[in-house]
Amino acid sequence: MPMNKVVHAAERAAFGAAVDAAIKTVRGNGTTQMAESAIKLVNMAEPLLKNRYPAEVFDAVRGFVSDPDGKWMQFAYRAINELDPHVLKMNVLNLVYEGMLTGYNYVCELREKYDCNMPWILLFDPTSACNLHCAGCWAAEYGNKLNLSYEDMDRLVTEGEELGIHWYMMTGGEPMCRKADILKLAAKHQSSVFHLFTNGTLIDDAFCQEVQKVGNMAFFISVEGFEETNDGRRGQGVYDKVMHAMDLMKKYGLLFGTSICYTSANYKTVTSDEFMDMLIGHGVRFNWYFHYMPIGDGANVDLMLNPEQREYMIHRVRELRGLTGGKQIFCIDFQNDGEYIEGCIAGGRQYAHINPNGDVEPCVFIHYSGANIHEQSLLECLQQPLFKEYHKGQPFNDNHLRPCPMLENPELLGEMVKRSGAHSTDLQKPESTSDVFRRCRPYADAWTPEAERIWEEEHPGCQVSACAGCAGCAK
Repeated sequence: MPMNKVVHAAERAAFGAAVDAAIKTVRGNGTTQMAESAIKLVNMAEPLLKNRYPAEVFDAVRGFVSDPDGKWMQFAYRAINELDPHVLKMNVLNLVYEGMLTGYNYVCELREKYDCNMPWILLFDPTSACNLHCAGCWAAEYGNKLNLSYEDMDRLVTEGEELGIHWYMMTGGEPMCRKADILKLAAKHQSSVFHLFTNGTLIDDAFCQEVQKVGNMAFFISVEGFEETNDGRRGQGVYDKVMHAMDLMKKYGLLFGTSICYTSANYKTVTSDEFMDMLIGHGVRFNWYFHYMPIGDGANVDLMLNPEQREYMIHRVRELRGLTGGKQIFCIDFQNDGEYIEGCIAGGRQYAHINPNGDVEPCVFIHYSGANIHEQSLLECLQQPLFKEYHKGQPFNDNHLRPCPMLENPELLGEMVKRSGAHSTDLQKPESTSDVFRRCRPYADAWTPEAERIWEEEHPGCQVSACAGCAGCAK
């Protein structure tokens, strides 16, 4: 365990009491009181993170939260007043205290102990079943007969918590097809958070009420544009159902954002002011953007962005989430934000993926594995040869605008799979790494010179392997 159980329980109780007090102080009052409460929480976190960050980092954070009129303090104030207090407390307590503070400290210890990657986030698929069949979704090709049993999921989370992992994400298929088991899982594991990637169409009043009770859940709703675009991929009437689900979740004070796959066809729409304002109006707090990946049977390379389009996404997402201007909605772009997380986070470096067959994969987009939870413990699966290849190779590129061993460095994926002896885990049609290479190589060749130009403009003379931090990295 991360620390002595008695000490941990006392520390968690203190942190929880501080969160409770902060919520009660801020609700119905003002941002000045919120700033004071935020500073107290930063002061509590500093001793837990003193070995990871220098004192000046905490001074900078205290300075940031001390401005009650700042954009993001206004964002936080609105969230505290609109979210259900129990949902807010459980997500802050388990995601921040358990996951990012004590849990992550223990994860770092285990990385040293086992000399391998050790994630602090696990993404797993409760089922391959889905009530929709969206064009371009790799999960839709799996069929609807594969499931992790409740016992599988319970064991997975139990073993994960023993390794310091307290953030669990679920995709599929459609995880809401298993909502009874997921609610049961969240109720049992109250020191972790469970965040679901969902199409939103199975969310109703009764479910929202149950989420209020357990508290430790949040949601990423898939939406790829306005009604015509969204329904063109997901089916007639789905957009209206998604908007209804958002309105229900907003009514019950649940925490949710979006999961957006951006393509050459929709990238401007899903980052437009009009689209942002619509999402904010429905209660969305954050957008997670994912670059279209050409994987699986029927992958369409025409949906991949050209260099000009990808550069647009880099600048637009940073504009949206800037300290000033933009919108009060937090955006992350998992392909273009590599510089903030030192490149690829897959292969257990920060997260790993488990499909509904139990195969432990390096990434939700990379379907190769040499380990299965039905045959080995979670720790043994994280020590599989493919993950060790990731550990040896990361970062895969000193230019973190080229982080992925598949999309921007496609020769590396095939080499790692071959050396490790991993196999394709595509559950409908095994996919060779040579097929993936063929699709990604032209994209990588086109993006490389532009990525090098942008990186040099933003990080002149930067050598990532010897980086000690700079103003460019912190912007």
